[in-house]
Amino acid sequence: MFDRLVLFARRHVAPTPHDVNSEPQFTWRAIIVGLLFGTVLCFSNLWFGLQSGWISMMSLQASLVGFAVFKALEGVLSVPFGPAENVILQTTAVATATMPLAGGFVGILPALKMLDKDETNGVRTVLNFGELCAWGVALAFFGVFFGVPLRRQMVVKEKLRFPSGTATAQMISVLHKRDDPTDDGREETVGSVGSVDNGLRRRERRADDAISEESESGSNEPHEDIAKLGDSEWATKLIALGGSFAISGTYALLAHFFPLLTALPVFGSYVSREWAWNLMPSPSYAGQGIIMGLPTCTWMVVGACVGWGILSPVAKHEGWAPGDVLDWKTGSRGWILWVSLAVMIAESTVSLGIVATNEVVALAGRIRRGRNESSEDVDVETVDAQFLVPGWITWGGLAVSTAVCMGIMKALFNVPVYDTLLAVGLALPLAVLGVRALGETDLNPVSGIGKVSQVVFAGVMPGNLVGNLVAGGIAEAGAQQAGDLMQDLKTGHLLNASPRAQFAGQMIGSVFSIFVTAGAYLLYSRVYEIPGEQFPVPTAQVWLDMARLVNGHPLPEHVTPVAIAFAVLFVALPIGAALVGRSTSVHMKIGP
Repeated sequence: MFDRLVLFARRHVAPTPHDVNSEPQFTWRAIIVGLLFGTVLCFSNLWFGLQSGWISMMSLQASLVGFAVFKALEGVLSVPFGPAENVILQTTAVATATMPLAGGFVGILPALKMLDKDETNGVRTVLNFGELCAWGVALAFFGVFFGVPLRRQMVVKEKLRFPSGTATAQMISVLHKRDDPTDDGREETVGSVGSVDNGLRRRERRADDAISEESESGSNEPHEDIAKLGDSEWATKLIALGGSFAISGTYALLAHFFPLLTALPVFGSYVSREWAWNLMPSPSYAGQGIIMGLPTCTWMVVGACVGWGILSPVAKHEGWAPGDVLDWKTGSRGWILWVSLAVMIAESTVSLGIVATNEVVALAGRIRRGRNESSEDVDVETVDAQFLVPGWITWGGLAVSTAVCMGIMKALFNVPVYDTLLAVGLALPLAVLGVRALGETDLNPVSGIGKVSQVVFAGVMPGNLVGNLVAGGIAEAGAQQAGDLMQDLKTGHLLNASPRAQFAGQMIGSVFSIFVTAGAYLLYSRVYEIPGEQFPVPTAQVWLDMARLVNGHPLPEHVTPVAIAFAVLFVALPIGAALVGRSTSVHMKIGP
């Protein structure tokens, strides 16, 4: 299978303004390094995902680390490591790293495990390694195949910015001493109804506007500083990288043998014991905060202070959550989760509604204008057809991957094949909305997309909580895979990389990551209790509570008015941002 995929990718090298026909694009050295670094990121993402629900693409980090590795090996390389190879390397690494979220390993699978026995309809919800791999195969590919045709409209024609993809292209161009790919006029946006105005795109297209994976951040160092690094400075950077790794690893080892280090009662023993207010020093979370940027981290702190500093004591004091504070069912942890769920659903639904409205308006505008632009549409593609993924592979792969998904879900969870087909059919248009939101704001509302699918399937499969969770996982997987691929294709488009080679790297990374993620999940499950103190899996609890809610389970006492009030408050933010034309400047990530 891999041999055919490699031959498929290596048939040609896409032409570029830098005359890189002599430079390799698809190489096994780039693939191997991408897989190795992606594996490290996959374990890290699964760890953070089970703890907090947060996953990062790490495309900037993958391109930088990949370049550093080959920079260190420069003296023994017969062919220099080029920018096109770097694109393939980071594409492969991202595909490998993001499987914990795309495959539902941090949300859906733990939620299935947490179902009560009378909620499973006799289905076994704890999977072994082979079944975990089969689950991954069911979810890993249809979003990728569906994402490929979206490139022409969203990347080539409309030139949506895809901020992380653009920042990665800028990073790679600086590392390889190439001109900024966003300054050559290729990013002039096609004027169309519902698109962000050209002035905004030009203003955001600065090299020093590199943004983190999940949100905009003004804290990045200027790319020019990286370009000026000499060989000795690169050696220093690698030593610093190794030192940071050693410090973080040492702390993790100490924390394992001395658990007190993970919950320091800095606010006093009383609030630590009664309200679970503790400080958890963590080099890993410090690094994650650097990646996510100030806006996202600020909103997470706001959410933590409001939830645990205000709502939790109120719920406990008023008797609405009489159990232990950390108890999901009777304690304030479970009570405030419903408020978080209301905020996420309301904000995601409104954001998706805004994107859908813009899409409808744009479509209506194209219909009114007629097909006068048809001659221009033919020439809009900037890459020769021999470097693109053929249509028969795209649509044939979508059909086959959908059929495989139907068969596996029937075998694992006894979900009727027509219900799985409906779930995939619903996931695809939702993925379009998610990809468009990602292209404009750098946020892919996969959680909200999954919740929309859960609402729909509460009517399709009433009372079937297993089927409801599976349907939500399918929708989330489609949007996540398509969005990640589109960010990578944006990077490749700016750097004139071959989409065909990128597709091959994406597929190899996805296949490899299925086994890596399944093994990592099984390892964590055997070493730690899931859910448990180390891995509370808040995302899984959100999925499970949503499945129960839409299937008629009652809400906790007095949570409804509070949830509605917070939902209304946070719905006003995306609406206000859209009204003032600043939808890319407000980034929220509250709760898991």
